Amino acid sequence: MPVLDLHDRGGYLVLDAKECRASGAALKSRYVTASPFPHIVLEDFIDKSVLRKLLDEFPTSEGQKYFNRAQERLKYEYGPGHWQGATTHNLFALFNSAAFVAFLEQMTGFDGLIPDPYYSGGGLHETKRGGHLSVHADFNLHQKLGLIRQLNLLVYLNDDWAPEYGGNLELWDRDMRAREVSVAPDLGRAVVFTTALDSYHGHPDPLTCPIDRSRRSMALYYYTAPEDGLADVPLRTTQFQVRPDSLDRTDRVVKMQHVINDWLPLAVRRRLPKPKTD
Repeated sequence: MPVLDLHDRGGYLVLDAKECRASGAALKSRYVTASPFPHIVLEDFIDKSVLRKLLDEFPTSEGQKYFNRAQERLKYEYGPGHWQGATTHNLFALFNSAAFVAFLEQMTGFDGLIPDPYYSGGGLHETKRGGHLSVHADFNLHQKLGLIRQLNLLVYLNDDWAPEYGGNLELWDRDMRAREVSVAPDLGRAVVFTTALDSYHGHPDPLTCPIDRSRRSMALYYYTAPEDGLADVPLRTTQFQVRPDSLDRTDRVVKMQHVINDWLPLAVRRRLPKPKTD
């Protein structure tokens, strides 16, 4: 049985708020006590047949821009402008609905969660053969909305994904000494986790899937509104980390940007050229 039941209302899928609250409350203990930081791995999150319909609508990567630097290779992000069909739009709307937010609040203990209508950094993700995403902590602020990021939701879309393809999501401890959790990105599996400045995660080793396969997922982020605003909250973009005894490269561009954000006045920062990545 799926964790969440989808109800068909004349061809449009919805969630029942009461069911969502009950499901979330039943999972809270697992979530808040998880190590290395609060998270949960949910098998059979929703009906796999619906996810397969989304896969039939998945955007083509031809001609699309992608990340291609030492810390993130061959990674594509598709926002709402790239979504091709009704099922895709329906599922993203469902995961931004009040019923689903209630599920997250009950499970995680966060109150007043706010979904992102812009899907900044989220949407549909795809990584090609040879690509990877180094271990990192995510950006912490939604500057356009003035919100603090609190949660990630990842829903995997990879049918018949063999273990030798790689691409497992790794969760690392706060000292970057050890990987504590490894999650295969199989179809219908979902991961929710708290996005603190030391919630280190990624799939850092190059994919070895066949050339005609790729690692695909849905990614959604949830925020809260700080009572005192963002004036005293440090601005952090994605912070990549180096695994011990690895060939991972330090992201010196981002480290320098954090120094600039913390110490230079806004008027000076606006005059600086945007940092370049390799």
